[in-house]
Amino acid sequence: MHTILVVDDEVKLLEVLSVALENMGYRPVTAASAEEALEALNEREIHLILSDLRLPGLNGRNLLEKIKTLNPALPVVIMTAYASLKDAVEIIKEGAFDYIVKPFDLSALEATVTSALRFHTVSADNRQMRKTLGKTFSSENFIGQSPAIQAVRRSIGEVSASSANVLITGESGTGKEVIAKAIHYGGSRASAPFVTVNCAAIPETLLESELFGHVKGAFTGATSTRQGRFAQADTGSLFLDEIGDMPLALQAKILRCIQEKTVEPVGSHAAHKVDVRIIAATNQDLAAAIGRGNFRQDLYYRLNVYPIALPSLRERPEDIPLLAEHFAEKTAAEIGRPPITFTPEAMWVMREYSWPGNIRELENCVERLSIIMPGGQVTPETLAACSISCTPKKADAHLAPHRTIFPLALDRRLEEFERNLILQALEEAGGVQIKAAELLGISERSIWHRVKKLGIAILNKKEFV
Repeated sequence: MHTILVVDDEVKLLEVLSVALENMGYRPVTAASAEEALEALNEREIHLILSDLRLPGLNGRNLLEKIKTLNPALPVVIMTAYASLKDAVEIIKEGAFDYIVKPFDLSALEATVTSALRFHTVSADNRQMRKTLGKTFSSENFIGQSPAIQAVRRSIGEVSASSANVLITGESGTGKEVIAKAIHYGGSRASAPFVTVNCAAIPETLLESELFGHVKGAFTGATSTRQGRFAQADTGSLFLDEIGDMPLALQAKILRCIQEKTVEPVGSHAAHKVDVRIIAATNQDLAAAIGRGNFRQDLYYRLNVYPIALPSLRERPEDIPLLAEHFAEKTAAEIGRPPITFTPEAMWVMREYSWPGNIRELENCVERLSIIMPGGQVTPETLAACSISCTPKKADAHLAPHRTIFPLALDRRLEEFERNLILQALEEAGGVQIKAAELLGISERSIWHRVKKLGIAILNKKEFV
């Protein structure tokens, strides 16, 4: 039940409002002065304040000022007579949620109270969400202990405390957006919006409107005025992903926006002030792009105030076991099944694999294995059958220096190994058994016999089960 504090020096009005609020399902608390109201705020949780503008001692404006210092998120509704309407409008500009004019009917009061409490609930939810996001994207939560990832953690800690523009570089799948969120939610802008724009995913003809907004009638289909991403991110951070794919003509407008801290919607000649921190990311070599004339050098310097280079997964192989186990536990919790485990041999293969898709590929691989074999133990043979081209980067998996863990089911392990080799040969041979037999160094009769024994079904030239 919401608690509403009513502040007014008219005793009869306090009584009437108390009864009305109780009938609406709220818990009323009354105060005859601003001083009493401040005492009530210290004693209990209040969700909304209804305050008269004219009070003995501290007036409604003074009370609002103190409340905004103590609890900026607490909504205050001002009650005023017609004669003080101008003052009420001014106090709205100072932070009051709304005002109601005396005498007022109860339906108008209920509508205002409902609206104010809804605002309070949404604001509280947003604060909790941002707090949760701050913990989720904290640099301390990044999985890995390699020197490379520790250097990234230090960089995030250094730059989060400032409002400097950041340029994050790295291959696809290395977690550039995760780093951007960690910078935003770890700094002073954490309670403000974090807005993302993928510069490669939006058509060039729409990107300008997406970034800067447009006014009604600016172009065919602009049936209403629309706010752009820069305006949405005001006081917060704007994450420009794949900045290297931004068209040159738009790069000039982005540069002007950064320099002048203003945006001009499409179809408008009026510029609006914005306070936005830019966090850009790319998997391209922007220095090379500048040399080719595909990227503006002046924009590059504006964005590259604080550079962060993310290592690829193959550059931090010591983190792969930690990441794999983390993704296994995470997926198991999501699907409600036991987590998969990894044999030392499988983990060696995973450490040696090149992971062209980086962390994203590793997570997808672990998620797939978790679904098809929940609670199972991943072996090199399992990886070969279930992963997308699980080829080690340095040597074949059978060369891995490992000790076999006993006891084991030898016949089953040999059968699995034989089946996986035949499946790979069939795939290489396009489903032609005689060609697969040649690759394996056995006769056509032998591969036919093994295919039948192992129950391998050749559905077509590309599918074998």
